[in-house]
Amino acid sequence: MLAKYLAPAVLAIGAASAQSATSTCTVSGGTTTINSQADATGLANCKTVKGSVVVTKDVAGDFQLSGPKMITGDLKIENNPNINSIGSDTLEEIGGEFKLVKTTQLNSINMPKLTSVSKLTWQSIGNPADMGIIQLNKVDEVTISDSHLRNIDAINVTSIKSMNLDNNQFITKYEPAIKEIKGDLNIHANGLDMEVNFPNLIWAMNLAVSDVSKISFPSLEVVNGSARFDDNKFDSFSFPNLTQTKTGDISFVGNENMQNLTFPKLTQIGGGLLIANNTALEEISGFPLLETVVGAIKLRGNFTEVKLPKLQSVRGAFDLSSTNDVTDSCKALEKMAPTKQGGNGKIEGTFDCESNNEEANQDTSGKTGSGEGTKGGNGSDNKDSSNKDSGAAGLSVNVGLFLAAAGVVAQLLL
Repeated sequence: MLAKYLAPAVLAIGAASAQSATSTCTVSGGTTTINSQADATGLANCKTVKGSVVVTKDVAGDFQLSGPKMITGDLKIENNPNINSIGSDTLEEIGGEFKLVKTTQLNSINMPKLTSVSKLTWQSIGNPADMGIIQLNKVDEVTISDSHLRNIDAINVTSIKSMNLDNNQFITKYEPAIKEIKGDLNIHANGLDMEVNFPNLIWAMNLAVSDVSKISFPSLEVVNGSARFDDNKFDSFSFPNLTQTKTGDISFVGNENMQNLTFPKLTQIGGGLLIANNTALEEISGFPLLETVVGAIKLRGNFTEVKLPKLQSVRGAFDLSSTNDVTDSCKALEKMAPTKQGGNGKIEGTFDCESNNEEANQDTSGKTGSGEGTKGGNGSDNKDSSNKDSGAAGLSVNVGLFLAAAGVVAQLLL
């Protein structure tokens, strides 16, 4: 079958070229379909394959693709329950996507010379313990999901468009050299007590991290979009050098062990601020320089004190509710309420502040205040019964509603 597709290309470039060390094989239709190891062996004299290579589910056992140094398109192996190993001792570059999906019996990958891939997508790849790649110096997009990999240290880039790591139960530590994330970083549901450290990251578009026990972004200065940290196990969190999010939100929801939260240099949040159901967090005092929040502020928890000493502008609502007495904090914050509520108008939306609400941690809905005035400023014990059904089961949906609303406000008012 391979000969059928390659014959026109070989005739076009000449037999001598096909045998040379610099030969290029252009495949009719743009895709080489590999149905057997014999088909793959037919590419041995093609140093560059112009187009994509697709390995079908008919290929079983040990698969070798030796000869080509470059595939200009994709290399795809999908829905193959029969392949046990994948190897190439020559392949250096894949111009498109390296895609392994549902290769459930795969035990090993061995591509020691591969250094460049445009997009890496590995999902449900079976049992390889390591990537089988010594060092990827170039990759724009990475998705690794539902694998048995122990580490992904072979990915050694300083700039990346997006990275998604999820449900990799044996990855318990990740410390990349990345300095810039142009798109989304998503990390969740990986190894037990996973530790994450981005020591060199300076700029990111969007961050979403869950299910980690330790996390560090010591150099991060700007998040262009949102930063969301939900359902983690860390006991403290700090963005020591973050100065702003340009258009997005900051969110901490359901981090039950978190006792400290500090943003010592943060001056602006381009969307909303949501801190909710972090049951060990008793004080919010780690925003000493925060001046502007373009969206809404919603705070829910077991707080005894909330301090935002430099806050000058909140373009959305301000909504604070605690299981404890925050009367003093409410009185201090009430001065910034809208003028129609007797404040100086630094908060443009409604202002609500409530003490002794037993259900404060269950309320993580998108509702950010009724506009009926302050609550708890005089120590009252009001309960918001409208949110009794918004418990843990609704966290993801409700947080999404809040952040979506804050994002709309940010876009309208910027």
